[in-house]
Amino acid sequence: MAKTEDLSFGYLLNDVTLLFRKHFDRRAVKFGLTRVQWRATKMLYHREGLRQTELAESLEMEPIAVGRVIDRLQAAGFVERRADPRDRRAWRLYVTERARVVIGDMELIARDLRKDATVGIDYAELAHALAVINRIKENLQVLDAGESPPDAVD
Repeated sequence: MAKTEDLSFGYLLNDVTLLFRKHFDRRAVKFGLTRVQWRATKMLYHREGLRQTELAESLEMEPIAVGRVIDRLQAAGFVERRADPRDRRAWRLYVTERARVVIGDMELIARDLRKDATVGIDYAELAHALAVINRIKENLQVLDAGESPPDAVD
């Protein structure tokens, strides 16, 4: 009897992620933003005033790695740090006018790449695939929390 654990998918997911990143970075190079920088900028655009640790949590990244991303975004003029009025040791993050100008263009790049990547795949197929991948992610997050994943459905 075939079992789900016999299907290897980790490398495939990694390959898809790497290819998506590569193609996104190629298309977005004219704006000077990598995919990771774009994710951080987009998150801040929608949730201005986050602290670096809050941004790291939202992006599911380590705070030190997000710090380097923010350093680069700040140096490029896309993000600024402002003192937190309630905690003088902390900084709040905001997008600049330069970032606001490119938000629409970057959204278009992301949408076009998704369109190109899903040629021949209908909406229902993709929605189902994403639901399954999300369940895999949730199972792995449960493991991260030190718990056992829910019992498998046979």
